[in-house]
Amino acid sequence: MAISALNTGLSGLQASQRALDNSAHNIANANTQGFQPSQASFHENQPAGTGVSLSVQGQQRLASDQPSNTDLAKETTDTLLYKTQFVLSAKVIQTQDQNLGSLIDTKA
Repeated sequence: MAISALNTGLSGLQASQRALDNSAHNIANANTQGFQPSQASFHENQPAGTGVSLSVQGQQRLASDQPSNTDLAKETTDTLLYKTQFVLSAKVIQTQDQNLGSLIDTKA
């Protein structure tokens, strides 16, 4: 059980990092003419409870003379959410690491 919790925490870290990267890309290109931001979407791995994955979906490119369709308020809010998810996933790993250490000390 502790190993699966480590894997779940790790998949959460990886998905949150990819989502942060996606938001950073959207924010960096907010002033680029014709840029269409991509959206991150989290999905539970199968079987249920074994982790989370992320898919990033791009949108159609705008004509190059149109301004970007990036919503900076939404991207900023999403970035804060992804950061919190990252921190919580790291805490899952830290807690399970401590539990494993206690279990190994008990068995030894």
